[in-house]
Amino acid sequence: MGKRLKSNLKNLLEERGWSIRKLAEETGLQFETLRRLYNDDTKQYQRETIGRICEVLNVELSEVLILVDTEESNT
Repeated sequence: MGKRLKSNLKNLLEERGWSIRKLAEETGLQFETLRRLYNDDTKQYQRETIGRICEVLNVELSEVLILVDTEESNT
């Protein structure tokens, strides 16, 4: 059983009542980039992007990207 990184951005935004568009406005990041992270539909994570998200949401890296078993990653 392998492991992979999974984006937890959807949960973080839902907890705050924020939309992807609101996060894009607050971070200055592109909506499409954030949409892919929100949907966990990306294979690469740019350090600057994740860093900006952490800064604006006031969270740690481990709250944005979580390590899951590959079997769990499809949920």
